[in-house]
This record gives sequence, C-alpha cells and structure tokens, in this order.
Amino acid sequence: MASTLGVKHRLILGASVLIGLVTLYWILMETGALSTLTNKQALREWVGQLGGWGPLTIIAMMIAAIVMSPIPSGPIAMVAGAIYGPLWGTAYVVIGAEAGALLAFGIARLLGCEVIHRWSRIRPMLDWLGKERSQTGLMLFVFASRLVPFISFDAVSYAAGLTPLAFWRFLIATLAGVLPTAYLIVMFGEVLITADSRGLTVALILASGVTLLPLLAKLVWTRHRKRRTSSN
Repeated sequence: MASTLGVKHRLILGASVLIGLVTLYWILMETGALSTLTNKQALREWVGQLGGWGPLTIIAMMIAAIVMSPIPSGPIAMVAGAIYGPLWGTAYVVIGAEAGALLAFGIARLLGCEVIHRWSRIRPMLDWLGKERSQTGLMLFVFASRLVPFISFDAVSYAAGLTPLAFWRFLIATLAGVLPTAYLIVMFGEVLITADSRGLTVALILASGVTLLPLLAKLVWTRHRKRRTSSN
C-alpha cells in the first residue's frame, strides 16, 4: 500500500513538473524568446543589451537548456564566448551547465524510473547506463559523454539520476567533462556564430576529437598494459 502511494505521489509530482516545463516552453514560444534562443546573431544582440544582467542570463539559459531538452545550449555557449571571451564565457557556461545537469539528475532521482522512463529520449541512455553498476564505470561513462557535443547532455543527466551513481561522483564527472568541451566551444564563439551549419558541424566534430583524445589514449595504454601483463 505504501509503495503504491509512493508511486502515485511520484506520478503526480512528475505530471506537475512536466506541466510546468511545457508551460514554460509555451511561454517561450508565444513571446518569441525561443526563436531568439535558436538564432545565434539575435541572441548575441539581445544578451549584449542586458549589460550586467548578461552573465546571469547566460547561466539561467544554460540551466533551462539542460532541463528542457528542446532548448539548444550550443548557441548560448557560442554567444557567451563572443561577448565575454574564453575565460569568463567558459565560467558562465560551465556554471549553468553544471547547475542544469545537477537539477536534471535530482529531478530524475526524485521522480524515479516509473516516471522518467516514459520519456523515450532517455531510454537509449538507460540501456547503456543500466548495464553498468559500479560507481567508477558509471562515473567514466558520464565523463566521456560530456566530451562529445553530439551526445544528449540532458538525456545523460536524467538517465544518470536513475542509476546508483553517487551525487558527488556525478558532479565531478560532469564538471571534468564539461570544462574542456565548453572551453573549446566558447573560445571559438565568434567564429562559430558566423559559421554556416556545415562549418558548425565540422567545428563540433573537431571539438569532440580533441576532447576525446586523452581518454582514447588512456584506454589504448590500459589495454596495452593488460596485454603485456597477460603475456608475461
């Protein structure tokens, strides 16, 4: 009986969160804010006019982009780099991305699998994460996923919340993975804003390659050492 009530409460809470997110998304669409968020040039002009509120706006938009999947985070990071430069732009983007990831992680952990698994976007991530039960393995998966811009940031955050991964491990893995990726995107913000879709895709592929190189090198070295040990 108690477990049934718990599931009902989670379903009600999940419905409330969903309604809130849908309502916010509808407001963004109706006010034209969503089109601004997806237009790099328009977003740059708007944030540039906010003055001292600009950094807080970048952080808030990054949080919203992580929690609400339809909002893209890429243009926000590029604009941050174009306006605030690589150092402060990266700081604002990382703060927002980390806060958004932790919020999504917490929402998933609070609502539970009964609610979150209904979101089809998360199921592929759950198939991957569900096979790994060790804290180190889960932490490594989250870290590696943050190094690839093409892997859904929000889906990984929600899916990770349904695993046994400790909160602090998720925090560290996300932060370690976000820092290099965010820095590369922010550093080339000015160039990426003026680039066409093909140029942007190439830039993201290059960013993925650069950030993944250390991880791939470590995996190759570890496998090489294991082979040498087994042969001896």
